[in-house]
Amino acid sequence: MFMLIGIVGGAAGFGAGRLGRLLLCRARRGVRPPRLWCEVAVGLLWTVVAFRAAAGMPLWWAAVPLLLGWLAVLLTVCDVLAARLPDVLTLPAYPVAAVLLAVAAVHRPGVLIGTVGGALLFFGVYLLVRVVSSSAMGPGDVKLAGSLGAVVGAVSLTAVLVVMVAAAATTLVAAVCLRRGGIPHGPAMLAPAWLATTFPPWP
Repeated sequence: MFMLIGIVGGAAGFGAGRLGRLLLCRARRGVRPPRLWCEVAVGLLWTVVAFRAAAGMPLWWAAVPLLLGWLAVLLTVCDVLAARLPDVLTLPAYPVAAVLLAVAAVHRPGVLIGTVGGALLFFGVYLLVRVVSSSAMGPGDVKLAGSLGAVVGAVSLTAVLVVMVAAAATTLVAAVCLRRGGIPHGPAMLAPAWLATTFPPWP
């Protein structure tokens, strides 16, 4: 049964990745990811979430890392291939995340406070960096920060701080290792955020 749930999750993720790939190809100023990149990546992430759900993750929460995993793959592809985080993905993430977190708040009331605090913290810090030095932070990163802060803040405000530090450190290490600037920052934000929502400290 455990393996069957993982297989179903992976198959659903593969299909979701295919839809995401079509969206990227057809979007205004879209990108064309290599064949099967999105499908395999989303399939793997959704398989992990399916296993977590089978191991006890509440179903009212599982939708959050599923959505974030899908979004993380598509945005990472955009940032790597085109050096941008498109509005067609970052802006709709706000209302969708709001609905999922509202459902979660019914089962875990503390989620609401963390969501608001996390969104303000992540967005506020990134906006401040953007205002102080526009070359250090892209507008897409700022738009993404609010929704990421909301979903990670639902786990805990400490998780938001950890994700922010991990994102900054990862980008810095990548820039030093590659010996160039202009490193896409989106993937460094999305990876730890997905991990934080997929492996929260509560069942």
